[in-house]
Amino acid sequence: MDEPPSQEKNLVDLAQQLDLGNMLGYLQSFVNDLQGGFTAVNNKQFDWLDKLRSYPWTGVLCLGMGGSAAGGEFLSTLASHHGNRPIIVQRDYTLPSWFDATWLVLATSHSGNTEETVQAAESALKKEATVIVIATGGILAGLAETSPNCYLIPSIGGQPPRTAFGHIFSRQLACMEALDILPKQSHEQRQAMLQRLTQINEQFDVLGDPEGDIALLASTMMDHPLSVVGPTELTPALNRFKNQINENAARFMRVGILPEMNHNESVAWGGVGEHGDSTNDEHVLLFLTWERMHPRVQQRLNWMVAHSPTELAWNLVGEGESLLEALLYHCIIMDWLSVTLALLHGKDPEAIAPIVSLKNHLQSIQYR
Repeated sequence: MDEPPSQEKNLVDLAQQLDLGNMLGYLQSFVNDLQGGFTAVNNKQFDWLDKLRSYPWTGVLCLGMGGSAAGGEFLSTLASHHGNRPIIVQRDYTLPSWFDATWLVLATSHSGNTEETVQAAESALKKEATVIVIATGGILAGLAETSPNCYLIPSIGGQPPRTAFGHIFSRQLACMEALDILPKQSHEQRQAMLQRLTQINEQFDVLGDPEGDIALLASTMMDHPLSVVGPTELTPALNRFKNQINENAARFMRVGILPEMNHNESVAWGGVGEHGDSTNDEHVLLFLTWERMHPRVQQRLNWMVAHSPTELAWNLVGEGESLLEALLYHCIIMDWLSVTLALLHGKDPEAIAPIVSLKNHLQSIQYR
């Protein structure tokens, strides 16, 4: 990792020096990206949605990797919470052994060339399955031109995939709503949600408030191991938080999910008795919560807070009137935190040299 920047430089200076790919600008446009995607997908724009809505799908299989798979995980949680059919995420070259054409496939790749997603989508089409592609172009978009069972919802390009989550997820969700696989928000509910998220996004903008809560927490995170804990229904946000910290800030982050972690990982955290991991008191421990957690999960979390071995524990409450809004609220927090942490470490938050190197290596030994 690059040497930490001089303490004399504030975040605005660091952004001008290090944010070469305008990552902060993409964070500022996140809610607008959501709005654009929700508006772009409808039955008038894509009349084939009416035909697909009438089919009795067993469920939806979401194909994707990295930032393009994150939306599928959010859809899966929403389906478990209030959907009428399962939505399952597959991050691999292959399809599950049980897969058949009664499952609708949603294949997402920002570039349209993610090799795992392309191969799995091609395998699904060979099984005569129906595939909906969300991509900016590439091989996946081309499948919609050559296969009668493949349909394309174009996304917006010109930016790193992990910053395109607003473009991608809004299209995924709008598609599932149009197919009646997930219940629709009313127009009034959606606009009110987006307005609240806009206010939160402006509140957390470190360029507007370079000495606020985001900057304070990010500075606390600099020299400590990082852990994040939350309830099962916030798992997509927990995993995306880890991934954003990994990519944007080049840092590790441990993820713990309640109540499952209370049956294993709690022993390593200690706080009661003589034993625990030797580093448990060094961690910055972030609790991602929301107001409608199961009451027993809330009681478990309260116990963990009371017995936390670290004094560096923060509770980040996802505000909102629905699980969807709480998840998106946490997305805003994690994006600002991860990019701010990168800047404080002296890193360009867009830089992902190991991933680029691996892709180049794989292209040199291409087997397709």
